Amino acid sequence: MSLLDTAIAALHARTFYAAFPENPSPDVYGADADAQGRARFEAQRGQRFTELLQGDGAGWAGQEESPYEQAPLGVQYPYFAPDTLVANAQAAFDAWRKLRPARRAALLADALEGMKSRFFDIAYATMHTTGQAFMMSFQASGPHAADRALEAIAAGLEEQTRFPETATWEKNMGKYTLALHKTWRAVPKGVAVVVGCSTFPTWNTVPGMFASLVTGNPVIVKPHPGAVLPIAIVVAEVQKVLVAAGLSAHICQLGVDADDRLIAKDLCENPAVKIIDYTGGAAFGEYVESLPGKTVFTEKTGVNSILLDSCPDLDKVAQNLAFSVSLYSGQMCTAPQNIFVPAAGVQVGDALVPYDDVVQKLAAAVQGLAQNPKAAPHVLGAIQNPATLARVQGLALAGSREALAPATYAHPQFANARTCAPAIYEVEAAQIEQFSQELFGPVLLVIKTENTQQSIRLAAQLAREHGAISCGAYTTDDTIKEQIMDEMSLAGTPVSFNLVGGIYVNQNAGFSDFHVTGGNPAGNASITNPEFVIKRFTWVGFREMA
Repeated sequence: MSLLDTAIAALHARTFYAAFPENPSPDVYGADADAQGRARFEAQRGQRFTELLQGDGAGWAGQEESPYEQAPLGVQYPYFAPDTLVANAQAAFDAWRKLRPARRAALLADALEGMKSRFFDIAYATMHTTGQAFMMSFQASGPHAADRALEAIAAGLEEQTRFPETATWEKNMGKYTLALHKTWRAVPKGVAVVVGCSTFPTWNTVPGMFASLVTGNPVIVKPHPGAVLPIAIVVAEVQKVLVAAGLSAHICQLGVDADDRLIAKDLCENPAVKIIDYTGGAAFGEYVESLPGKTVFTEKTGVNSILLDSCPDLDKVAQNLAFSVSLYSGQMCTAPQNIFVPAAGVQVGDALVPYDDVVQKLAAAVQGLAQNPKAAPHVLGAIQNPATLARVQGLALAGSREALAPATYAHPQFANARTCAPAIYEVEAAQIEQFSQELFGPVLLVIKTENTQQSIRLAAQLAREHGAISCGAYTTDDTIKEQIMDEMSLAGTPVSFNLVGGIYVNQNAGFSDFHVTGGNPAGNASITNPEFVIKRFTWVGFREMA
C-alpha cells in the first residue's frame, strides 16, 4: 500500500500507526542528523530567514526570544502586508484548486518527507522559542506533527473521493427511459488563514494548514510572533515542493507580524478569507468565531479535571499525575488543572486514604520530580512567556491553602533559563469561582468535595460552561466509571481512566485520538474528524441529458 492508502486505512482502524518514527536515534535518522540540525539552527540565529520562495517582502521582522537564555534569537522573516498575502493567495488559487485531489495529496506528502529531513532543525527551533525540553520539541514539532499533518491529508483525500466523479442516472418512465449524465466537483471555499500559538507552533498549526491545502485552498500561515521559526521551516519545505512541481509558492505563504503591527485581525477580516483555523486564548477565539461569512475551526482554553475515587496503588497514581502536571511546566492545553478529591479520602484497595494524606502524596510527587536534577530539565523545560511566570508567582486565590509553593529549578545547561515547578493549592468545592477558569501554566488545584458524585457534577459543569480538552479519572467501581463516561460525554470531554506508568492524560495519538471534540467551549473543531475537512469544500453537481 502507498503511504496515503496506509494512512487512510489507519484512520478507520484507530489502532497504533505512526508514519514518522518518534525516536531521534541515529539508527533512525542518521548518525549526523542531530549535529547537522543543531548546526543549521545555530547558523540561522541572528540572520534573515531566506528559505521562503514567496518573493521579497516589504521589510524584515522578528521578535523571538529563547526561554532558556532569555535573549533574542535575532531571526528575521520577510514581512508582507496582509492585503498582499491575500492577493497572492487569490492569484494562486485557480491552479491549485484545479489539480485532482490525489495530486494535491501526493505533493503534500512529499512536503512531509522534506519536513522529516528537518526534524532536528525544527526541534532546536521549537526548544528555543517555546521552552519545551529537547525530546518533547523533537517529537511534538517533528514526527507527531507530521503524523497529524498526514492524518489531515488522508482525511481530506478520502472525503474528496468518497463519491464518484461521474455517473449515468436512468429512470424508467414506462414508454421511455430518462437518462442524465451527472458529474460532481469538490469545490474549495477559497483563501485560508491559520493563526498559530506560541507553545506548540507546529503541532497545532499543521492540521488546519494541510487540511485546507489538500482540499484545494491556498493557505496563509500566521504564526505567533514569539514562535515563528519551527513553522517557517515547514512552510519553506512545502514551497520547495510546490515550485519544483511548477506551481506558485503563494499557495502556502508565511505571514508574520511586523515588529510594530499585528496582522491577524486584518487577515481574518479580509472578505476574501473564507477559512480560519485558530489555536490560543478564548477571547480571540470567540472573536474569530463571531466573524460573519467565515468557516472557522478553533481550539481555545479549557479547564481540565482529574477525578480521584479509588485505585489499587495511590503512589503510582501520584507519580503519574505529578508527571502530567509537570510536563512542559503545565503549558499544554491537555494538562490537568483541577483534581477533585472526596473529603473522606480515596479508597485504595481495602483501605481509605484520608484526604490530607492524598494531598501530601501529590505534593511530594510533584516536588520530588522538580528537585530531581536528572529528570526536571527533560520534563519541565522552561516557561515560554514571562507573563506566565509572573502570573503563577503572583497568584492569590482567596480562601485557598498553599500545599506547595511555586519554585524555580536550576537548569544544568542554561543558567538563565526561565523555570517554574508546579504550585499546588487546596480549594473548597463551594469556591467554584476559584477553579472555574484556566490558570495557564504550572498550577494545580486540589478541590475537596463532599463525595465522588459532587466531583463528577462539578467536572462536568466546568466542561459544559467553560470547556475542557481532557479529563482523567481513577476508579475501581464500574458503576462510577459508567457515570463518569456518561456525564463527561454529554459535556463533550474525553476521559482517560486509571492511567499509570508511561501513558499520560496529556498525550493524544494521531490516527487514533480525536484532539478536542468541538462539543464544549474549549473549541468548535476536532482534529481530525470528517467535519474538520468537509467544511473546507463544497460538493457541486452538474447534469445534462445523456
